[in-house]
Amino acid sequence: MNFDEKYWNDRYKLNDTRWDIGFISPPLKEYFDQLTNKNLKILIPGGGNSYEAEYLHQLEFTNVYVADVSEIALKNITTRVSDFPKHHLLHSNFFDLQEEFDLIIEQTFFCAINPSLRNNYVLKASQLLKTKGEIVGLLFLIPLNEDHPPFGGNKEEYHVLFNSFFHIKIMEPAFNSIPKRMGNELFIKLMKK
Repeated sequence: MNFDEKYWNDRYKLNDTRWDIGFISPPLKEYFDQLTNKNLKILIPGGGNSYEAEYLHQLEFTNVYVADVSEIALKNITTRVSDFPKHHLLHSNFFDLQEEFDLIIEQTFFCAINPSLRNNYVLKASQLLKTKGEIVGLLFLIPLNEDHPPFGGNKEEYHVLFNSFFHIKIMEPAFNSIPKRMGNELFIKLMKK
C-alpha cells in the first residue's frame, strides 16, 4: 500500500477524486466563520483541491499553507484561486515538513494515509504545532476500506491514538455533514499537550 505522488497524480488524471465534494465542508466552514485571528498560521495537509484554503483566503487569512504530494492538486488551486500565495503551496509529504503552525486542518488526509502511519501522523502533527496548537477537522466514523483510501475508524481507536499527545477538547459526531456523510463523520478539536 504505497500511496505516493504517482498514485495521487494518477487519481487526479483519471478524475477519480470521490473524496472531493467540490466545496468546503459545512462543519469546517462553520468553524472558520467563528475564527477571529486572521494571522493564525494554518496547515492543510494532503489538501488536494483545498476548498478550505480557498475559503480561508477569501476571509483574508494571510498564513494558510497547503501541503500535498500531488503537483496536480496544487496546480488546481492556483488555477482556481489565482491570487493564492504560490509559496504557501507546499509540494511536500506531510512527514517531511519542518515548519511550525498554530492550526492543522484535517479534511480527508488522515483517512488517505496508510493506517500503519497513524501513530506517525499523531507524532508529526504534535511536532508541527506550536504550544497549544490544535488539530481541527473531520475523521470518518465508519470502517471503510482495508486496501485503499479512504480508511475509516471509530471514536474509541482515535481517542487512544491521539490521547498521548493531545487534549481531546471535542470528538463528537458532526451534526452538519453533507447528506451522504451524515452520521459518518466525527468533528475533532485536539490541543497539543
